[in-house]
Amino acid sequence: MFYNLVTNMIETRLGEFEEVILLLVGILGEGAYAYSISEEFKNQTGRSISIGATHSTLDRLETKGFLKSEMGSATAERGGRRKRIFTITALGKRVLKESRDFKVSLWQQYPAFKVNFN
Repeated sequence: MFYNLVTNMIETRLGEFEEVILLLVGILGEGAYAYSISEEFKNQTGRSISIGATHSTLDRLETKGFLKSEMGSATAERGGRRKRIFTITALGKRVLKESRDFKVSLWQQYPAFKVNFN
């Protein structure tokens, strides 16, 4: 079932970049909106991503049911515009857990890097 969930007859997959964005939404909590996610990606990886790539990935994750969003309050710092705040759904958390468990299992099987991750 890892990376290939079927929900309501819609096949959903989680790519590596999508997994990172999903994790960043969880890390940022209530501050998870497109710009902050792009900035955190840069802070964590040292690489920049376009706001467009961030938006399209967030939309894709929401369509797959891994995220949900709601509009936040307007802020003066954004010229009175509202932020679209993202949160991870129960399905998104389950997919992340399955991804982590699968990868840990693989790392534990690789002799050169065999480490106890518990």
